[in-house]
Amino acid sequence: MQHWARRLEQEIDGVMRIFGGVQQLREIYKDNRNLFEVQENEPQKLVEKVAGDIESLLDRKVQALKRLADAAETFQKAHRWQDNIKEEDIMYYDAKADAELDDPESEDVERGSKSSTLRLDFIEDPNFKNKVNYSYTAVQIPTDIYKGSTVILNELNWTEALENVFIENRRQDPTLLWQVFGSATGVTRYYPATSWRAPKKIDLYDVRRRPWYIQGASSPKDMVIIVDVSGSVSGLTLKLMKTSVCEMLDTLSDDDFVNVASFNEKAQPVSCFTHLVQANVRNKKVFKEAVQGMVAKGTTGYKAGFEYAFDQLQNSNITRANCNKMIMMFTDGGEDRVQDVFEKYNWPNRTVRVFTFSVGQHNYDVTPLQWMACTNKGYYFEIPSIGAIRINTQEYLDVLGRPMVLAGKEAKQVQWTNVYEDALGLGLVVTGTLPVFNLTQDGPGEKKNQLILGVMGIDVALNDIKRLTPNYTLGANGYVFAIDLNGYVLLHPNLKPQTTNFREPVTLDFLDAELEDENKEEIRRSMIDGSKGHRQIRTLVKSLDERYIDEVTRNYTWVPIRSTNYSLGLVLPPYSTFYLQANLSDQILQVKLPISKLKDFEFLLPSSFESEGHVFIAPREYCKDLNASDNNTEFLKNFIELMEKVTPDSKQCNNFLLHNLILDTGITQQLVERVWRDQDLNTYSLLAVFAATDGGITRVFPNKAAEDWTENPEPFNASFYRRSLDNHGYIFKPPHQDTLLRPLELENDTVGVLVSTAVELSLSGRTLRPAVVGVKLDLEAWAEKFKVLASNRTHQDQPQKQCGPSSHCEMDCEVNNEDLLCVLIDDGGFLVLSNQNHQWDQVGRFFSEVDANLMLALYNNSFYTRKESYDYQAACAPQPPGNLGAAPRGVFVPTVADFLNLAWWTSAAAWSLFQQLLYGLVCHSWFQADPAEAEGSPEARESSCVMKQTQYYFGSVNASYNAIIDCGNCSRLFHAQRLSNTNLLFVVAEKPLCSQCEAGRLLQKETHCILPPPPPAPRAPRAAASLTPHSCPADGPEQCELVQRPRYRRGPHICFDYNATEDTSDCGRGASFPPSLGVLVSLQLLLLLGLPPRPQPQVRARARAASPRL
Repeated sequence: MQHWARRLEQEIDGVMRIFGGVQQLREIYKDNRNLFEVQENEPQKLVEKVAGDIESLLDRKVQALKRLADAAETFQKAHRWQDNIKEEDIMYYDAKADAELDDPESEDVERGSKSSTLRLDFIEDPNFKNKVNYSYTAVQIPTDIYKGSTVILNELNWTEALENVFIENRRQDPTLLWQVFGSATGVTRYYPATSWRAPKKIDLYDVRRRPWYIQGASSPKDMVIIVDVSGSVSGLTLKLMKTSVCEMLDTLSDDDFVNVASFNEKAQPVSCFTHLVQANVRNKKVFKEAVQGMVAKGTTGYKAGFEYAFDQLQNSNITRANCNKMIMMFTDGGEDRVQDVFEKYNWPNRTVRVFTFSVGQHNYDVTPLQWMACTNKGYYFEIPSIGAIRINTQEYLDVLGRPMVLAGKEAKQVQWTNVYEDALGLGLVVTGTLPVFNLTQDGPGEKKNQLILGVMGIDVALNDIKRLTPNYTLGANGYVFAIDLNGYVLLHPNLKPQTTNFREPVTLDFLDAELEDENKEEIRRSMIDGSKGHRQIRTLVKSLDERYIDEVTRNYTWVPIRSTNYSLGLVLPPYSTFYLQANLSDQILQVKLPISKLKDFEFLLPSSFESEGHVFIAPREYCKDLNASDNNTEFLKNFIELMEKVTPDSKQCNNFLLHNLILDTGITQQLVERVWRDQDLNTYSLLAVFAATDGGITRVFPNKAAEDWTENPEPFNASFYRRSLDNHGYIFKPPHQDTLLRPLELENDTVGVLVSTAVELSLSGRTLRPAVVGVKLDLEAWAEKFKVLASNRTHQDQPQKQCGPSSHCEMDCEVNNEDLLCVLIDDGGFLVLSNQNHQWDQVGRFFSEVDANLMLALYNNSFYTRKESYDYQAACAPQPPGNLGAAPRGVFVPTVADFLNLAWWTSAAAWSLFQQLLYGLVCHSWFQADPAEAEGSPEARESSCVMKQTQYYFGSVNASYNAIIDCGNCSRLFHAQRLSNTNLLFVVAEKPLCSQCEAGRLLQKETHCILPPPPPAPRAPRAAASLTPHSCPADGPEQCELVQRPRYRRGPHICFDYNATEDTSDCGRGASFPPSLGVLVSLQLLLLLGLPPRPQPQVRARARAASPRL
């Protein structure tokens, strides 16, 4: 077998030496040494420069934010409150007006309240990816807020003055994107004006629930939610509580920590989380799932609930926010004030705020609930029906904002958010936020106002930050990344969410963006701490096509970005320390004509392809006026047409990219001239030869081979290119096959196997790898050649010599192919070549799908190592709803006795039920639907999920190895040996005589799993994976286990949770009134006619914030 292995090695090496042209390309580079310079990437200087550029970019936004916040506070202070203000008194552009006019069922169309709405003209602006109007602002008001209320009209009145400030900001900085003021009343005023992206279903957008608003409106929170599940809480009330808790969770961000517990006589957590956990997306989904399982029974025990909550908040042995501490209690009422508990845990300092929520319609005395909130610096809220949930589960932010307002200028600090999806279509953004305070006072000497007016925000698109980073000088495997204090990436080449829900931030941890190891954990910690550093490490990287794992060397360099919570990192392979920069100055001086007249440009023209090979050019932004296209032929045509007009020193073009492209065009053409053109590819059964370069050229020879070329025209995005740079020797890449697709059809199509290797240059002691060359093997012809090379024949024309078990000669892979299985498998475990004709159509499949028994033996004998990881950016089709009947889920159904009881019809419970039914008609799954679906976003068709990925790579065994697969009467002997200077494993094995050994099968598939994970349960053995969520054996790493070992993070550097001058007297007062039969009957008629009443609770709740007299 070792003899056969040497023959295979020699054959591969010989073909690559003759046709690959590695040595010849080295000589070509040296012969053209005058046409380029070798430049150095200095990591420390590079990363500091980029960090400085990002700091400058963000600082310009900060200055604009401060101008806006100062102006808003001035305008509001000067505003005179008008009690008698009317809708027709206010002229503004209602961003939802066009959509509402198109909807005949719209509430505002029915009321005819369009007199105050401006009609605007818009122009397309590519920077906003939208049609905008630069002369006006737009206003968005949540659906559940009546836009004709006095509070809203006064808010619209004073915020109109912000329009001129927005316009002036843009004049000073034309790169500004959305400028937004999110008011605590729910009004959003943004610039420039554009129409709202109307959802297909009810629009539930409320600025106060946006990640950027939540972060700007209060300091981080440690929150314990306790829910009364005693026997009196049943039916509709319990449903209201479950929904309220879910809505409350949506007001938390990744800087907050939370736990949820239920209580009756005893308290217990609703989920597997036994302590405060970070309020990230995955943890909140676990809570939401667990809350649905709460069942009402037993008697009310406030003491048990509050003692549990205080114990949670006093646990200092866990990671938490360490800022605002609060308890949120949802109950239907009770008599106990648990004063002894507060005296023991919270008085006299009152460091924990208590918020109480009276849920449902009942006749209980709410005084104890009011007392609890008022004596613990909190607030009392009532949630009588589903319509009151959203507003009353976010009003607590006003209370938390008091210490910020009272701190004054000290609290006026700009914060930068996590990455999230812009609601108006900009894509991924970060937002700078600045709180806006109410500076009004009743008179001289009066107490300072302590209410937050809202939050000012300015968006920065991630693409604008990426433009500040070096694009192509870092090579194919070098990159820049940035993380925040939570360790979430702001920039990273692997930040590619497949689906985004604009209500939730995009939170990809650095250790999930890459393959985690101890070195990266330490780098991440240092970056979060704001330190500088540099480290060279050996680490694992996943290939671009996610089929392979490579062990590589990388240099990490990092610095903090000043004035922000971000840290910037640079990753460079050692071979990317240097790069080529074309120096075409002599040619440029000679030709003051269009670039198309330059030497070597002619080899980009399609007319040269027949003799010089087909050229693919990387779709890069060579010039500003170059039209992009996904079709490379069309892109090349656009490029050539532009070059007919552009001179070499044109200011509109990127000279580095342009000149390097032309340099590499000439370099690769000389390779054709010196090597490829005079060779007969058929002699060695080659379909094509090719070369790809850092400059963006991929040349495939002969021209006809380009018809079957499926690799990415951007070398930096081609898996073969990046893997060849990271590995020494010849890298085989069989055609990718999915088991769900039909096998390769060899009769109709010629299938090729790519073999590539990097070209390493050494110039004046500086080493770099500017290109990759290779060949494409004819699969069928090389399969025959493989059988000959692994046989006792010395060459293909020699007659076969029959050998058998009784003969005195050795068996081989050609003659004895009925007894011996001979295969070449690559380092990912994929079949490359086989001596079995029936397996040729399985080339490219994971070998376990071809011979599970043999692949398992190779794994068990350390020829392969398995690496499992999780992709948290995957998208899955939503699960179909269960067969629960046609009625909306969660609706309380009254009994026949209820309908026959007149008292029931005259109670407030009937009104609450009808409200719920109304909401059920509008949004059938209010209680349990995905928010994205409710808001009608395009992503509603898919949901985020975890994708478990399993890859294999070569283990520690390098030498030849023999072993027996013990299957009792069906044992198999196999030999395996790595082929030197390749990524291949040569395996010779006896064919299985029976199938009793099919006990285990290794899988390399991607497994989709819906979030949230189910409660912990014993895991079943892995079965064949399907791409449907239902067959998922696991939902990623168990959240309940992960929270026991949380990753290192730091909260914001500032915390405002206490101020000695805070006035806590405004702590909520319940408003109760006896039900009126006439009113209730009228309301029911309105509901039945489909005319919802104007929502009022919001107006009452916010009136105090907007009036300067309060």
